[in-house]
Amino acid sequence: MGLSRYFFVGCLSLVSLASHAETLNGLYQVLEPVSSQAPQEREQATQRALQTLVIRLTGDAKAAEGPGLAAIRKDPQQIISQYGYDAGPPESLQVDFDPVSTDRALRDAGLALWGNNRPSILGWWLNDSTEGSSLVGDGQSAAEPLRRAAQHRGLPLRLPLGDLDEQIVATAPNLESADPAPLRSASERYGADALLAVHAREEAGQWQAKWRLWLGDKAEQGSVQGADTAALADAVLLAVSERLAPRFAVKAGVSSEQLLQVQGMTLERYAALGHLLEPFGAQLQRVDGDRIVYRVNGSSEQLRSQLSLAKLQEVPAGEALAPQPVQPPVAEGAAPAPLPPAEPEPQLRFRW
Repeated sequence: MGLSRYFFVGCLSLVSLASHAETLNGLYQVLEPVSSQAPQEREQATQRALQTLVIRLTGDAKAAEGPGLAAIRKDPQQIISQYGYDAGPPESLQVDFDPVSTDRALRDAGLALWGNNRPSILGWWLNDSTEGSSLVGDGQSAAEPLRRAAQHRGLPLRLPLGDLDEQIVATAPNLESADPAPLRSASERYGADALLAVHAREEAGQWQAKWRLWLGDKAEQGSVQGADTAALADAVLLAVSERLAPRFAVKAGVSSEQLLQVQGMTLERYAALGHLLEPFGAQLQRVDGDRIVYRVNGSSEQLRSQLSLAKLQEVPAGEALAPQPVQPPVAEGAAPAPLPPAEPEPQLRFRW
């Protein structure tokens, strides 16, 4: 049975893409520390949870204060499904927001939303304190503030093992360098989408950090400070989220509609590719052998960023020639049948 027939009869299994992007679970669940379970404390924590969620979904720290969400700020219960308390530490209010009503409220407010399929990030984090210099490795107690901050900011963060070879590579000069080559070589074993380098230093009881982020051919950098390692980790990952979100967030009714062709399709890739394109309202248009065409609503740059998570390569314009309509055989004495109309040309072409 051919690939095209499989697509249309729907005999598909949900499998993962040949990529390292991660689908985040718990994106709409927020934990906010509290000092008590008093009603006033709960109300304040609920407002903080709302702001945290809006930043997670938009990457915009000011979005929650916009006029479009005034009604939600006044009564956040309309998008909350349930709440409870987590013993911690620290003790926290756990707020579960309803994904459907939340997305609708944010889109009605004119906000662009970042879906739950996000680039995995490998974090090289070096702490310099009065106790010495140490690379934060997976499984260490020092990794816990980083994991909490990543969950709080909606980012899939991974950490290296922190073995001797990695400690030799993850020096302060390498972490602060604009050249990621040494870290990239050491990162290959982890297969993450993005590379995050952080050099954190404690000075006079305060923490400050310089960070660099590489995803694809784009690099970002910045510096933050915090009262302790937990606050510093949250500040770093908030900054990373704010830089990444514009590449992926889609605003309803604003992005341009266009055709996207993907070559090299197999049955195993179909369902997962559809999931990756969900934020762009993808509609299947046609299948021709191992080529599939979707109608999508999104900017070219956002689509390129999203498809890069699946390690797809863009096909140069000169290589992608559309098949020409073929004149069917004509019986002797019969008038030739009209050629079928040419299919509309995809604006973007990618291949596996």
